[in-house]
Amino acid sequence: MLLAPMSSSPTAAILGAAVGLVLGLTGAGGGIFAVPALVFGLGWGVPQAGPVALLAVGASAAVGSAQGLRAGLVRYRAALLMAGIGVCVAPLGSWVAHRLPEHWLVGLFAFAMLIVAARMYRASRGKGGVAGSVVLPPPCRLDPATGRLHWTRRVASTLGAIGAVSGFASGLLGVGGGFVIVPALRRFSDITVHGIVATSLFVIALISAGTVANAWWHGMHPGTQGWLFVAGAVAGMVIGRMLAPRLAAARLQQLFSVLMALVAAGMFFKAFGG
Repeated sequence: MLLAPMSSSPTAAILGAAVGLVLGLTGAGGGIFAVPALVFGLGWGVPQAGPVALLAVGASAAVGSAQGLRAGLVRYRAALLMAGIGVCVAPLGSWVAHRLPEHWLVGLFAFAMLIVAARMYRASRGKGGVAGSVVLPPPCRLDPATGRLHWTRRVASTLGAIGAVSGFASGLLGVGGGFVIVPALRRFSDITVHGIVATSLFVIALISAGTVANAWWHGMHPGTQGWLFVAGAVAGMVIGRMLAPRLAAARLQQLFSVLMALVAAGMFFKAFGG
């Protein structure tokens, strides 16, 4: 039984709001803060924090993706493919998570955070490629005539692989998978940044729903603190989506990447510092 602590604390709502705010501003990176927020802020273990973090991330992503759906930014067929495969793979990640020693799980999570932080910082500085290299067209391209993805077997397999990795990460680490989806879509497609963020939020919401349903079936209950964390995340998402057009994305990415690296260092120390 994955039972979350029942005591009430406004700290849970504040931490949830911070996670939702980051997710709303970037479309990725917020979910990877959720587990550390519960571990450091509320003193939970990683196996207990993962499903509740995913519930908060999924609920806030659902709210954020609704705006993208109304604006026609979500590539819903691509999102459904990635999410469908991700939901199928996520239980494998959960199975692995419950069989790893907790210090290794914490260390693995911290390693993932460092990778995300490095990529986010490089992207914010415009250092995604190598000077003088030939830039090949991405495999997933929009049809200029229709503005929609030109579907081929290669496109389907690329998006399916992204969904599988995202789903495994969701089940293993209790994150939404946006830290996989957003950079992967930027690398392997020519979808606009706004379209990528909206599509990422939609996929996160769908994968999270499937993974949380599986955890609920196996006895997960968020408790009072968990529900406060979820409510805070939803509120933070709403604020983040309102602020996003007014803030410099590059500076935000740099700030979040540095903060993420610091949190990762803290998690490494927690796991292996004795």
